[in-house]
Amino acid sequence: MVKHLRVDREEKYEIVEKWFLKDLEMIDGKEADTDNPYFDMHFHKVYSLEAYSCASKYTFARTLNKLNEMYLKKDLKIVNFDETYLNDDSIWSSNNRDCLVLMRICFYASNLLCLSLCPLS
Repeated sequence: MVKHLRVDREEKYEIVEKWFLKDLEMIDGKEADTDNPYFDMHFHKVYSLEAYSCASKYTFARTLNKLNEMYLKKDLKIVNFDETYLNDDSIWSSNNRDCLVLMRICFYASNLLCLSLCPLS
């Protein structure tokens, strides 16, 4: 866990706490259906964290999942995340998934806007 400090014009990052990936039991995204940056990491204790954005929360979860698959191959539980954005085999996957997540949200929002403007007969 890193703490961001800003002193005058200088930005600093301080390591507050470290964990081993092998000790991570579960990542809980709290709410898969809402756009929020909050999640819990379950070790011997539960740590409630806030990411910079929802997109960075998903990027973090994907990275931990990839590292787990690469090195540990253990059963890492990732709950309350939208599976579409976690899997590489999804239609929306690419090297720049965060932009695609935003694009998909904009697509749905524009569809809702168009539907709301259509007159009902």
